[in-house]
Amino acid sequence: QVQLVESGGGLVQAGDSLRLSCAASGRTFSSYVLGWFRQVLWEDREFVATISRIGGSTDYADSVKGRFTISRDNAKNTVYLQMNSLKPEDTAAYYCAATKYGSASSRAVYDYDSWGQGTQVTVSS
Repeated sequence: QVQLVESGGGLVQAGDSLRLSCAASGRTFSSYVLGWFRQVLWEDREFVATISRIGGSTDYADSVKGRFTISRDNAKNTVYLQMNSLKPEDTAAYYCAATKYGSASSRAVYDYDSWGQGTQVTVSS
């Protein structure tokens, strides 16, 4: 498994942008498919975006497509989530996740075996 630490969350207004970062430990970062998920209290954790091992393929939830962009820098062991045109319904705790066995089509929580601690994003109207 890989250790993941998210950062970059905060309180913003609707229409603003934020960039989340997730730094990973270890020397095999490029062998992992990475994903971003989000969770509102009392609800299930939901898929946001994934990126393949070398970044050539990405996938997005319909709710964020066109507004969010996932990217990775394998030299820095970091995955990013650029979030533009934020909406109040984007308010959630955001988690990055990693798996050695999936693909950019891996949208299920159970596809991933390493998780960060989460970073809170709050969007006010």
